[in-house]
Amino acid sequence: MRTLTTTEELAAFCDRAKSEPYVTIDTEFLRERTYYSKLCLVQLALPGRDDADAGLVDPLVDGLSLDPLIELMRDTNVVKVFHAARQDLEIFYIDHGVIPQPLFDTQVAAMVCGFGEQVGYETLVRKIAKQGLDKSSRFTDWSRRPLTDAQKTYALADVTHLRQIYEFLDSKLQESKRSHWVQEEIALLTDPETYITRPEQAWRRIKTRSSSPRFLAIVRALATFREGYAQARNVPRNRVFKDDALVELASTKPATMQDLGRSRLLLREARKGDIADGILAAIKKGIDCPKEDLPVPDTSRDKLQVNPALADLLRVLLKAKTESSGVASKLIAPASDLDAIAAGMRDVAALKGWRREVFGEDALRLCDGEIALAAKGKSVKVIKLA
Repeated sequence: MRTLTTTEELAAFCDRAKSEPYVTIDTEFLRERTYYSKLCLVQLALPGRDDADAGLVDPLVDGLSLDPLIELMRDTNVVKVFHAARQDLEIFYIDHGVIPQPLFDTQVAAMVCGFGEQVGYETLVRKIAKQGLDKSSRFTDWSRRPLTDAQKTYALADVTHLRQIYEFLDSKLQESKRSHWVQEEIALLTDPETYITRPEQAWRRIKTRSSSPRFLAIVRALATFREGYAQARNVPRNRVFKDDALVELASTKPATMQDLGRSRLLLREARKGDIADGILAAIKKGIDCPKEDLPVPDTSRDKLQVNPALADLLRVLLKAKTESSGVASKLIAPASDLDAIAAGMRDVAALKGWRREVFGEDALRLCDGEIALAAKGKSVKVIKLA
């Protein structure tokens, strides 16, 4: 197994990669003790089957610069192939300000090619490469050195089999003329906004039972403080305080350190020092928030007047389209989109792009009474009405 431990070795490999049509890439990282992922290993493979066509890059080696790799990530003549790329891309963007392009994600492609919802790499290796994977090293500490042979073997397998998977899926997409479907899905992955977490928007991820604007103002202030604190110190947000403690604090609204000490869910470390000061200041900010600046929850879908019979028909239509296209139903249209369409909404993902091509057009025709559905054996048939 080839491990690249000098900038010169990495540069030579990347120069070779620039003459190839694609390179497969994976990363190993740790995030349990930090806010941002710590990159521990990068795996690369070029078209071919020899050991010289693949290598491991150790970013923890003193003196190794990843600049040649970042330059390769920017080279638009070489396709960068990942499986389930989101976390890998986040590392490249946060650490180096680059999003690899052009990009191919085999998980997205596999969903379009009929392999099911969020299919795992191991499944694709088994079904396409006809190989098995030893996953025993999956949850090891990738920051410890030296890496074991088992770790290296596991890591390298994540990119060597990926070559065959990519070539198979790319061929299927070309044959079915669905490559543009995958590119539409990948657009989200290549958007820098996907990897930017703004503290002032963090409150939207908090699950609460109350939609009171004043309560949500306190939730927003607490979540903003927590996210900013976690980012600045590179610690997991749950190490500052957890979501259940945040909701408790928004409900009880402690005003003093003594009040804070009565919290049932707050971590001991959060009852003093900078965190405690930040909590009390955030609660006061939420309480004092001017009425015109109070957050307004999105309740548009809560008030939908869903036609239940039409929603059921749309589900039947979706099942028919899933069977005929071979694309996972959740990728085409989640249940929330079907209910929205049945309630008269038209600004939903299921009616846009390739989804409109596969499902949306007939969904709208069904809503307008232009088509009907009929059972034919074990399948459903779409019938045009006069």
